[in-house]
This record gives sequence, C-alpha cells and structure tokens, in this order.
Amino acid sequence: MKEYKLTDWLPTTKKEVELRGWNEVDVILFSGDAYIDHPSFGAAVIGRILEAEGLKVAIVPQPNWRDDLRDFKKLGRPRLFFGIAPGCMDSMVNHYTANRRLRSDDAYTPDGRADMRPDYPTIVYTQILKKLYPDVPVVLGGIEASMRRLTHYDYWEDKLRKSILADSGADLLIYGMGEKPIIELCDLMGKGIPFTEITNIPQTVFIRKKEEITTDNSDIWLYSHEECLKDKKKQAENFRHIEEESNKMEASRLLQAAESHVLVVNPPYPPMTEAELDRSFDLPYTRLPHPKYKGKRIPAYDMIKFSVNIHRGCFGGCAFCTISAHQGKFIVSRSKKSILREVKEVIELPDFKGYLSDLGGPSANMYRMGGKDLSICRKCKRPSCIHPKVCPNLNTDHRPLLDIYHSVDAIKGIKKSFIGSGVRYDLLQHDSKDPGVNKSTAEYTRELIAKHVSGRLKVAPEHTSDRVLNMMRKPSFSQFQQFKKTFDKLNKELCLNQQLIPYFISSHPGCKEEDMAELAVITKNLNFHLEQVQDFTPTPMTVATEIYYTGYHPYTLEPAFTARNPKEKLAQRQFFFWYKREYKNQIISELNKIGRKDLINKLYGK
Repeated sequence: MKEYKLTDWLPTTKKEVELRGWNEVDVILFSGDAYIDHPSFGAAVIGRILEAEGLKVAIVPQPNWRDDLRDFKKLGRPRLFFGIAPGCMDSMVNHYTANRRLRSDDAYTPDGRADMRPDYPTIVYTQILKKLYPDVPVVLGGIEASMRRLTHYDYWEDKLRKSILADSGADLLIYGMGEKPIIELCDLMGKGIPFTEITNIPQTVFIRKKEEITTDNSDIWLYSHEECLKDKKKQAENFRHIEEESNKMEASRLLQAAESHVLVVNPPYPPMTEAELDRSFDLPYTRLPHPKYKGKRIPAYDMIKFSVNIHRGCFGGCAFCTISAHQGKFIVSRSKKSILREVKEVIELPDFKGYLSDLGGPSANMYRMGGKDLSICRKCKRPSCIHPKVCPNLNTDHRPLLDIYHSVDAIKGIKKSFIGSGVRYDLLQHDSKDPGVNKSTAEYTRELIAKHVSGRLKVAPEHTSDRVLNMMRKPSFSQFQQFKKTFDKLNKELCLNQQLIPYFISSHPGCKEEDMAELAVITKNLNFHLEQVQDFTPTPMTVATEIYYTGYHPYTLEPAFTARNPKEKLAQRQFFFWYKREYKNQIISELNKIGRKDLINKLYGK
C-alpha cells in the first residue's frame, strides 16, 4: 500500500497552500461535494488537469455559506479565476425527492449529512464571490450548470428559469466534460488576453449586450426567454434545436435573447481522442478522500472506490436521461493500458479484497462502439443511435469489451470483476449482418451472466407499454422478455441462482394509470416483486422534462399527456406495489374507476 502525505492532495486550506511553498493560487475551485481525489469526481478531475498544465490549483469543498463567509475568503483572490463545481448531481435532485420532499441524507458528504450545500450552489457560491471579489472572473461547470445553460424548466420551483449563467452573475459557463475548454481558457488568459475578449472557446457559454453580438447564417436563434414564458410550444420547439446541436459532430452556435442581453452557446468540441481521455484518467489521483475527513464515511465514495470507468458517453438517448446531454452521445473509450493501470491501483487500496464492484461506464456494454463510417455520423442529428431501431452504421462488436474483461480477470489480485453499470440488453438482442459480431454478442451475454454478476443483474426496461416505451426512447418490452428467457436459460445451464433486477418508472410522459395497471399484471406474471422503481422526476434538459412542462413533444409538437399533480402520480406509483396488502383496496377502487375490472381478477383472482 502506498503511503501518502498531505501535499499529495490539492490544497484545501491556507496552511496546505503554504506547505507547497506557494505565494499565490492560480485557480480556486469551490465544490458542492466533499473533496475525493478520484477520476469519478469532477472537481478533482479539473483540479488535476490544471495542475498538469503547470497551474497552482486549490479546492474549497462544501464551503459554509451561512456564517461570516470565511471559507470564501481564506485563500484570497486567485491569479486567474474562481471555478464553481457544484457537484456530481444537480443540487435539487440531490436535495429533494420526486414528491419535492427534502431528503434526509447526501451521499457526497461525510457521514451523509444533508445540510452541507445550499439549493443551487452554482448561484449561491457565485453571488458570494462576486460580492467579495467583483473584479475576479467566475467560471461555471459541472452537471448543474451544464443542464441549465439555457432557458429551462425547474421542477422544484415549477417555473421556467433563465440560463444559470444569467441568474448567477458568473462570467463564463463550460458545459459538458470540461477538460478541453478549461485548458484553452487558461492558455488564453496566460497569453494576456482579457477575459471579456474570450468568446470563441468551444463548449462555452457567454452573455453580451445585443449590440455587441455579431452573427452569421450558420447560427441558430432560439426563441427568447420572454417568448418561452408566454408560449410553452416555443419552449418545446427550442428544445429540439438544443438537443440536436448537442449531439452533432459539426454543430451550430445557439443564441437566445433575454431582456437586453444575448446568451451565446458555442458548439461542443469534437469527441475526445483515446489519448486525451487516458491523460485525464492517468493523472496522479490518490483515489482517496482528503485526510481532513479523518476516515468519515462518504457514501458516494464507498460506491465507486473499487470500480473502474472504461468509457464516456452514451448513444442510448433515453428521454429522461441527462448522460448524453452532458457527456455526449459519441463513445470515447480508454486504452486497455490505461484501464489495466487503474485496476492495479485499485488492487493497492488498503481494504481491497479482490472484487471489482464495476468495470463499466454510463452503459456497461458500449465500450469501443460507434459509427463504422464517420462521414455518415457527421451528417447525423439523431439523439439516439439505437432508437427507434439500431442504426445500421453502428458497430455493436463486443469483442473489445470481452478482451478487457479477460485481461482484467487475469491480473494477480483480482478474484472477480463485477458489472455494476446498467447493461443495454437491446444491444444483446440486436441481429447484425456480421456473423462475427453476432458471435461476440452471444459470447458476451454468456460471459456476463457466468462470471460478472454479483447475484443480481440490473437492467432497465423502464415500462411494459410499447407506446410509453416509444416516448421514453426505449426498446419494446418484448426485448426484455427475450433477454429474461436467455438469462434464465443460462442460469439453469450454469447451475446459478442469480436474479434479474429490472428498473421501472411511473408517471413518465405518455404513461396513464391503465398502463401502470397493465405493468403490474405483466410483471406479476413474470414473478417480479418490484423494488427498483421510481416516480419520474423532471430534470433540466431532457426531452421528457420538456414534454412534462410544455405538454407538447418537441419533435412533433403534438400534445402529450403527463401525470402532473401528486394525486395522479401516486395513483400510478401504487401499481408497483400491488402485492402489498396496504395497497390492495385502493388499487381495486382505482381499477373500478377506470373501467378495468378485468385487471382486478388478473392481479388478485376472483
């Protein structure tokens, strides 16, 4: 086991800055999460990336915003800028349930304490810093800023809000994965270019007065914030442009007026190369929480400390998910060398017992997948490569992933590597025209079930109604049923007693009570007592959220039903638990009310 000293972490206090012999700090990052020096935590990644560029970086994790603001003053002013990294989750999802009830814990805080960050830390931290240091630029990043970069619906306030860049008063917003834009920003500032003149960095958002903006024919003007407030259909129309441009290889610049100013969203960078992604993961992380926490348990760290992320991005395009909106739909995979190096580092951790908890990514089995002919991908603006059906240009070969599994399992010290990320079973059901690819899919399915399941395999059918699934951009439920047959057959052949754990969502746009009642009957017939379930939570920048708020589907502008009030949502959710005695009478009453007495018999018998 490697011995670490305090200076192996980025400094978090004035004393730690002095231990390094620094007279000033170039960039100070304020994080809403505890500081865990690990590539799964954004503040650590950005801090290490800037350190590798030769900059002096400090992190202030979970500053106290309620007292005399000493946490915001203790390191003084940075030479370049303040960076805001509000956390791995949107703060409102972190704080509140789908019913808008306050959560009692926070997985990204020592001992799970729930009171260590404010609502909207991006706004709160920025406004404090702007009051204390009005002349120092503030740069926003992370999931909260990324998903709120334009006019967006906020479920917790039940209203449209302006871009978080305007609401916070910050100077620049970086969306998506921030390594490349933050390096270019520091490079330009290092050359002496004034911050106000830095407007051409890809994947950044800035605000200027209308008269200061020059445009060309390739720009896309969205409806203004004020127009969206007056007309929900215009907000829905905006979203289609936003989603399509964030998923294109060659995107246009987006502009949106709000009062006398214009918000400018520069197109994203091209997907990172393997070497660029390796560099981000190969930085000298300790992979441990900062010593200041003195061994306190941080639940989010416990979840990932024995896991290894092998790729970024997801081409699933699920209607309720923000992964592709933040990481992009194009898969960027790490090299085998980089993955194996990290696995060996995990083996050296003090309490590692030989079991990797996950060898995966946003989706477990998309490693090395992408377009076979990139010239086709360059013209494409589909939000999903696998919905409504798998793109014929998509390479779905599982052989590179099998090679990673075999190579990891061969390392001394690894007893077993589990796959904890969600598996896309529609990729396992896909019939390719290439026999070699089909053979690899069958081999992968068998190996996954035989060697990489820790008793329970998580998959996400999300619903049983094909109409609702189409709205979700998910495959037909028949594909899940086919996968379950394969799973059960292989378990029997291999003499295993493993469980398939399906995830389901209630109250998703397009879903009605009748759909949930049928879901209850279908899952009962499959012998499932559902446990991994959730009520749909509208989160900024997903197509499902736009449907929920506007009542229109952004791609068709046709009206779409959504359960909105607590009574409607509860009426749907209860069908997950048809087998619990306390729900029986209410479910029977509800089925009588919607005229589906036939389902009463199917659930409870005559």
